[in-house]
Amino acid sequence: MKIEDKIKKSLESVRPDLQADGGDVEFVSFDEKTGTANLRLVGMCSHCPMAQITLQQGIGEILKKEIPEVKKISNI
Repeated sequence: MKIEDKIKKSLESVRPDLQADGGDVEFVSFDEKTGTANLRLVGMCSHCPMAQITLQQGIGEILKKEIPEVKKISNI
């Protein structure tokens, strides 16, 4: 399975919590050289004051734990 597919599958596990608050997360791209997963928070999540914390400490930690190739999370 490609890394991109692993990321998309992993995002499905966090999506219901985000959607419950009126937001969501989209996969944009993965940079294999840097290990950076580029994601986009949308809906209510896009302008929430807690968005960066959700992205880094919530979604990012899950992705890094489940997919060792992911080293960094970036909000696009």
